[in-house]
Amino acid sequence: MENTSAHRPKALISVWDKDGILEFAAALVRAGYEIVSSSGTAKYLQTNGVDVTEVQDLTGVPSILGGRVKTLHPKIMGGILARRGEDADERDCRDYDIQPIDVVVCTLYPFEETARRNASKDDLIEKIDIGGVSLIRAAAKNHDRVTVVTDPADYASVAAAVENGGITDKTRRDLAIKAFLVTASYDATIYDGLVDALGTQALDSDLMVLPLRCAQRLRYGENPYQNAALYMPTLANPPFVQHSGKELSYNNLLDLDTLLKGIALFRSSCACIIVKHTTPCGTSEADNEITAYERALECDPVSAYGGIVGFTGTLDLALAQKLSSHFYEIVAAPEITQDAIEFLKTKKHNLRVLSIAGDYTPRSQITANRAGFLIQSETLPPIPFQKEGRWVGSQRAELWSDLLFAWRTACLVKSNAIVLAKDGASVGIGGGFTNRVDAAKYAIERAGERARGSVMASDAFFPFPDTVELAASAGIEAIIQPGGSIRDEEVERTAKELGVDMFIGGTRTFRH
Repeated sequence: MENTSAHRPKALISVWDKDGILEFAAALVRAGYEIVSSSGTAKYLQTNGVDVTEVQDLTGVPSILGGRVKTLHPKIMGGILARRGEDADERDCRDYDIQPIDVVVCTLYPFEETARRNASKDDLIEKIDIGGVSLIRAAAKNHDRVTVVTDPADYASVAAAVENGGITDKTRRDLAIKAFLVTASYDATIYDGLVDALGTQALDSDLMVLPLRCAQRLRYGENPYQNAALYMPTLANPPFVQHSGKELSYNNLLDLDTLLKGIALFRSSCACIIVKHTTPCGTSEADNEITAYERALECDPVSAYGGIVGFTGTLDLALAQKLSSHFYEIVAAPEITQDAIEFLKTKKHNLRVLSIAGDYTPRSQITANRAGFLIQSETLPPIPFQKEGRWVGSQRAELWSDLLFAWRTACLVKSNAIVLAKDGASVGIGGGFTNRVDAAKYAIERAGERARGSVMASDAFFPFPDTVELAASAGIEAIIQPGGSIRDEEVERTAKELGVDMFIGGTRTFRH
């Protein structure tokens, strides 16, 4: 089994992606390696002047089953997995004429790219690599003796090492770890793609696989001392396209999460949402985008400075001109006219202008913290219906649209959340407080005189009647809240006594 003159070092090359492989193979040949290959890779190398030993010349078995089986043979797998210096392994290699393979170069069938094209199930199945994954795993397992290369980006450095004294143990270890990452992501992508292609549901299992690919490197995280990047599932694209402005930051993307959820919640109307530090500071519905923007801005123009603004409709030139008089980090909409993009590029060249998916909702929400990874389904909260809830006091059909608007806004606000709304616009928002009464005080103070005649939404129940008392003293006419407190009877009695009508919807919408 020693690599003497009787046995030149061998490199097995089996690649789908041919980029850079000719130069790499030539470098291996110059370093004295014999190139072993099969099928398309062998033909490609031979056509371009690289001497190749066909796999079938080593195994005595041609490619069979339409190319499904080429390299899965003891003389190939044994050559990769054999432990040099182990008596039993060396005896087996002598008995069965197995020659050691020292380098495995392999890139896999393009399952991910095929799935992204919405290919048929049969096409997807044929792009599930079997032999390649087996070669990679075998070489990575035996990394003390075998070098595995799975990324064309590594060809140059490995070639340089081969030509300048040999591949180090550290390099083999690093490449092996990378190889296992490649196969793990590949298998997870197959799982993800076949769930849709086979018309099944993701398994409710104690195991979770989530293949992710870096979509964008970010300058830093929440603070400059933290590294950060945006990752997306391998079969998904980011729910936005950036047309102009500075590169997106980590904090921009945190705010964008709130905005995307808001656009999805309000998508049936012409609405504007202004977000600052992951919570809305103004929302409005109107007959047109400019009016919606102006009324959303009125809620809290100070907090809106440096925030991000989104619309459910079209961002056109007139709206872009209106937005340009204020400082924002992002403006976003499902549709943006080209003249609006060109205007903002010139007038506000740092402003990030994004087209967004108006109905985007990921399958899961994953939060990593010091306790571990928290995973929950990410669905929009169920919309309250009057017939499915109950009224305390009078039914206020004339206020229902405002109550529903306030409830939608409260779904976006950090808990504890209180929202005051009037005539399709938020007038006071209190969120992120450690108790609900302080959130209500802040929202009422922010609204000022606009609180009178408004409605109130709460993301969770009232633990005490004090918030209802505040609402009554501010002239708030109706409240929507989920109920569920052990003091519901006391809270509802207080509402009746103070003349504040209340709808109990039954669904809490915490957002921590």
